[in-house]
Amino acid sequence: MSLYEHVVISRPDISTQQVEEFVQNLASKIENMGGTVEGAEYWGLRNLAYRMKKNRKAHYSLLKVNADASVVHEIERTHRINDDVVRYMSIRVDEFSDEPSPILKKREERKKRDKRD
Repeated sequence: MSLYEHVVISRPDISTQQVEEFVQNLASKIENMGGTVEGAEYWGLRNLAYRMKKNRKAHYSLLKVNADASVVHEIERTHRINDDVVRYMSIRVDEFSDEPSPILKKREERKKRDKRD
């Protein structure tokens, strides 16, 4: 089995709760196909660098997946069908980092800085 970081960008007009349910359903689907989800992060509603499908913002989610390539291909196939998914990307990695992603680190640093001011 291989390690993948899978990022999903969802439409901005769905709620945060719907995004979390989508990620949970995705994780259960991966586990049903024989893979495991080592971790999941919700990065929040963020501005896009350019408009995608007439959207300026989108919900970002990261899943750390340990699965065969066939599982990832099936997940990507379902994303192409789903209207709520704006974009997705799967990247094969050698190992998962124990630290939070750079997006979450930046958010935590900003919170600490705001508390000091």
